[in-house]
Amino acid sequence: MTSTTTLAAALPAAHRERLMQLAREVSFDVGARLFEEGRRANRFWIIRTGTVALDLHVPGRRAAVIESLGHGELVGWSWHFPPYTWQLGAEAMSPVRAYEFDADSVRALCAQDPEFGRAIAVWVGRVVAHRLFHSARIRLLDLYAPYGSGSR
Repeated sequence: MTSTTTLAAALPAAHRERLMQLAREVSFDVGARLFEEGRRANRFWIIRTGTVALDLHVPGRRAAVIESLGHGELVGWSWHFPPYTWQLGAEAMSPVRAYEFDADSVRALCAQDPEFGRAIAVWVGRVVAHRLFHSARIRLLDLYAPYGSGSR
């Protein structure tokens, strides 16, 4: 993830502090599913330690890993956009410690404070745009580059 999409860089200190007042610390063991594609998106996380893989359901096959996320990164953006349904799945690839946020509470705070709401919307939008660009770039390299994306 880029420095403009992590929480520390994306939100001004006052907005970051307001958001963190809603946080609760959670942990996930290796292999724990944070959420499943198609289910209700009612929370999100910011990773403190560990790695979370975002994956896509492939009928008849194992889920395809789209991206791995680490320290400071947002896990889940579907909570921000109606109909609030997960577009991907997520699994802990190592022990994970994270801050968890209730989506309804954050959306209510966004509605009460338009400046805060705009800052959250811009942050989430940057994350979505970055992930879309990154995924598209990797796919194009896999299709057209002589040696693929070079992913290890």
